[in-house]
Amino acid sequence: MPQAQLPIFPNGTSIINANLAFERKGGRVTYFNGTMPVFVHDEYDLNTFRMITSQFYVNGNATQAEICRAFGVIPISVKRSVKKYREQGAAGFYQARNTRGATVLTAEVLEQAQKLLDQDKAVSEVAKAVAVKSNTLNKAILDKRLHKPAKKK
Repeated sequence: MPQAQLPIFPNGTSIINANLAFERKGGRVTYFNGTMPVFVHDEYDLNTFRMITSQFYVNGNATQAEICRAFGVIPISVKRSVKKYREQGAAGFYQARNTRGATVLTAEVLEQAQKLLDQDKAVSEVAKAVAVKSNTLNKAILDKRLHKPAKKK
């Protein structure tokens, strides 16, 4: 018959649940299962913290509520991390974030587009000529960065 192991953790650890604990020491965070360390990361490495706590939840080692209580994080941040872990795996926490590209309407493009609009060209024609989307030009017109000439009566 298997013998039950008492939840024994090293001194100075903070308990997550009956099987997991963590310790902050020397700028590092160490996670323990009983007396055995299972993972270590830098204290301010937020991506790795999110990855390992998500892994603990997905593997059934801790509940989201236990993680929130132990680390003082809000539930939605744990849920977002768990979703990322399930969809992208551990690598998802270390990928570069998607950011917008450089602005399309530079000063030169605005100047060229305005010259074409002044020649009574349609927005769609101007968009093709300056290689931008017509929606982008329409937004610039609404923002008054570009203007259409008044229609002649």
